[in-house]
Amino acid sequence: MSSDKISRQDSDLEKKDLGQTEHADEQRVHITSPEERMRKLAAARAVDNGLDPGSWRYSTFKFHLIFLVVTCCSGDSGFDGTVMSGINAMKQYQHYFGMTDAGAKTGIIFGIYTLGSLTGAFPASYLPDRIGRRYSMFVGNIILIVGAIITATATNKGRFLGGRYLTGLGVSLAGAASKSYLAEIAPPQHRGRYVGLLNTFFYVGQITATGMMIATQKWQNNLSWRLPLWIQTVMPAINILFVIFCPESPRWLYTVGKTDQARKILADLHSNTNDIHSPLITLEIQEIQENIAIDGADKTWWDFRPLFRTRPQRARMWLLVLIAAFGQLSGNGMITYFLTVLLRIAGITNQTKQITLNFVNSVTSMIGAVTGAFLVDSFGRRKLLLTGTSLLVIDLAITTALLSHPETSSARANAGITFVYLFMVIFSFGYTSMQAVYPAEILTYEMRAKGLAFLAIVTQAAVCINTFGMPVALQKIGWHVYLLFCLWDVFEVIVIYYTVVETKGFTLEEIEEVFDHPSPVHYSKELRDNRKKVARDAKDGMVV
Repeated sequence: MSSDKISRQDSDLEKKDLGQTEHADEQRVHITSPEERMRKLAAARAVDNGLDPGSWRYSTFKFHLIFLVVTCCSGDSGFDGTVMSGINAMKQYQHYFGMTDAGAKTGIIFGIYTLGSLTGAFPASYLPDRIGRRYSMFVGNIILIVGAIITATATNKGRFLGGRYLTGLGVSLAGAASKSYLAEIAPPQHRGRYVGLLNTFFYVGQITATGMMIATQKWQNNLSWRLPLWIQTVMPAINILFVIFCPESPRWLYTVGKTDQARKILADLHSNTNDIHSPLITLEIQEIQENIAIDGADKTWWDFRPLFRTRPQRARMWLLVLIAAFGQLSGNGMITYFLTVLLRIAGITNQTKQITLNFVNSVTSMIGAVTGAFLVDSFGRRKLLLTGTSLLVIDLAITTALLSHPETSSARANAGITFVYLFMVIFSFGYTSMQAVYPAEILTYEMRAKGLAFLAIVTQAAVCINTFGMPVALQKIGWHVYLLFCLWDVFEVIVIYYTVVETKGFTLEEIEEVFDHPSPVHYSKELRDNRKKVARDAKDGMVV
């Protein structure tokens, strides 16, 4: 074949590729026009309004069963993260291992769980994209169960620490995979509620742990603290048994070439008609095809640099770091992990009363969390964070005043403890659902697994401040810790006001477009205003 002919063929191929690229670009612009998408969505919902969570249809029942299986990953996190707070107050445990309820040794016991969670972030950045979201939950919960068994049977501190390390590792992997999975499988119009409720199941685990320890702490033997550690295996075991029967994330299926299967799952769980050719499902598939690169981001498990390469990526990661840090350093950590110590500082020293009040805190916190989860889709993400954090500042200011000298009056001490409890209700209202919803939805598909793994790293780094620093701080400065967190929360309010982007009501693919804009905070507001206008026009019969 002559070189001229080869050159002509190469030239023809280049023109063909260029033409295809230009056509794809034109198609992309056509699909991603905000006004056009809003009109298409309005037209699609006129035919198929999507899954109604309140209906009694089989698809609704199926989705809620899937949801309950996934929430086990949050429930076991709540149990494992809280069980040591109650055990730490038990004299039986303290005598067996020669521990106290505060100090450096206690910090190590709590901190090794954090170290395990940090380590778990690395497989969490790789496995969900490699083997899928479901099997990542499966593997994480297997590791958790192994760790729980080692801890429950430990006869020395070394083995106890090893079990707690594995428990933290398993929780981290299963938790990251569950957030990706639910964010990707939940109907867009209800995503905030369900992903938010996922995080509220943290308190189901917490209530189970603290509730059972009200009874077991009265037993004058080692089963008093060993039995709660055995119960750690229940929720991960439920997930292991049923998660393999759940459908895989349709977005993950698309990336591995199983488009037809992805479409069928979307029709089953997002459509009111279960029709794979529904205009609503077709629109979702178009958005997935447009916004998800099959090759994905750099999947090198240890390299997080691809998350920060472009301005939109850095904007997402800033907000992810913000949620991770503020979600642990707003003052909640000292209450979640060291409530019994705070109660002792306030003058409540009876072990039974301490553990009972720990249980009450779990119940009241869950009430706040569930309320926030149900309001996140109507109230909005940004407003929920601003309102919650502002109220935390007020609560901590009052708590500081009341508990600065609790010994002067029992009434003053009791009032201070009341505001400690109220703090957790407010925090749970503003942050619990947001810690799951916001990171999962602001990350693109290619960033999601690795981004949520990075979220776990930042979260656990912040937790380290609580677990290693808080016991010492409580010993050294006592009630002044409340004042420090009060001042820090003022800073949080300012940062949230100027940087948090509202994502309420957008699909995952639309959120990607918001962050591509130079000013996502303002562009989000503009899109939401346009959407309201399109909705009004559609109601008036102007959409054809």
